[in-house]
Amino acid sequence: MDVQVRIERKTRFLPLLVVILLFLAVVDDYQGWRFLLFALAGVWWVSRLWARSMGNNLRLHREMRFGWAQVGDQFEERFTLVNRGHFPALWVELVDHSNIPGYHINQATGIDAGASYQWRTRNACTRRGLFTLGPISLRTSDPLGLYAIEIHHPQTVNLMVTPPIVPLPRIEVAPGGRAGLGRPRPNAPEQTVSAAGVREYVPGDSLRGIHWRTTARRGGMYVRLFDSTPSGDWWIILDVDLNAQAGQGARSTEEHGVILAASLADRGLQTGKAVGMLAHGEPFVWLPPREGKNQRWEILRSLALLKPASHPLAELLIALRPSLGQNTSLVIITANTRGDWLEGLLPLLWLGTVPTILLLDPHAFYDPENPGGLPRTNQIEHQLARWGISRRLITPDLLDRPEAQPGKKGQWEWRVSPRGRAIALNPARDTSWKAIT
Repeated sequence: MDVQVRIERKTRFLPLLVVILLFLAVVDDYQGWRFLLFALAGVWWVSRLWARSMGNNLRLHREMRFGWAQVGDQFEERFTLVNRGHFPALWVELVDHSNIPGYHINQATGIDAGASYQWRTRNACTRRGLFTLGPISLRTSDPLGLYAIEIHHPQTVNLMVTPPIVPLPRIEVAPGGRAGLGRPRPNAPEQTVSAAGVREYVPGDSLRGIHWRTTARRGGMYVRLFDSTPSGDWWIILDVDLNAQAGQGARSTEEHGVILAASLADRGLQTGKAVGMLAHGEPFVWLPPREGKNQRWEILRSLALLKPASHPLAELLIALRPSLGQNTSLVIITANTRGDWLEGLLPLLWLGTVPTILLLDPHAFYDPENPGGLPRTNQIEHQLARWGISRRLITPDLLDRPEAQPGKKGQWEWRVSPRGRAIALNPARDTSWKAIT
């Protein structure tokens, strides 16, 4: 987009005053009228020339170092103010229209004719979401303030801030299926399994498990021992029902649930699992299980844009039922302690799905000055225990540990070599500058 320049005269009486002085100089021989006329006209002409020079020659170049970041990361911008004209700008006000929370780069400065001025800014990303850098405007005027000049740079660039990936405490995800390592093959006659050893045959063992080589070598019946770790995919269900959330801002069940989902998805993908994500929020998130870096980016991007909506968890479980199989590990992250979603979970148990419930304790997140009568977690934990479902109670202490605090990534750390050379220990992901204006 082209730069938009607007030059506006601040006073309406100047042309009228010139006309009055011109009339007086014609009808009256007094030399003072002519002197005032020429002086005023000269000042007007110089001010207008000064304003046009700044409008045509004053420009701002804006560059950023990162195109996306995580909560806690820092992104850097570089600004270069250039004056290619023959008149100095005594003052220049920079007005930024970015919508990044807590980011303020407005400032005032001056610049000489034919000079340039460069500075940098750094900002910590404190909230997930999709934000916009720009547009940006320069405001100035001539020395007498007769003209107001506004130079508008309409260019914008998007900055995606994803949830942080934090080291979680030992949260065991109950494996789906009954036996087997590796991805199951749809055309295999039986589930793929991995033998961990052999033992002697006892009545009741399946004849399919007999290890014939060991049987022939030892002269007795031996069967294979199989690892009990199944190979199911992960479905992570994040409950963002607006009526089930507690707390505010970073200390809320909503944000902790998002961080849990992002960190668990990253852990699963790092171990070679196919991970899917489901959340009935705004927008609706439905990402079937897949492997690889692209799936990681899709999950983080969806979680960055996710907002709560008034959709109960039970509806989500019903919608997911046709997509589940016996080899699926289901991870449910919810702050709903009422237990009205347990009926929707029962049919999934009958299918052979193995769930893991991460229950965000709303009492720990809720404002103690306004308790509101939230249901206790004892009853729902007791019901889950009766059904033999793996569960864990999550409190705000999850992110209170120093190692779980976001903000380590994206920052620069340096050491100096014996020869005096600065070496980056933790370089940012992308060191190149991307032009915005």
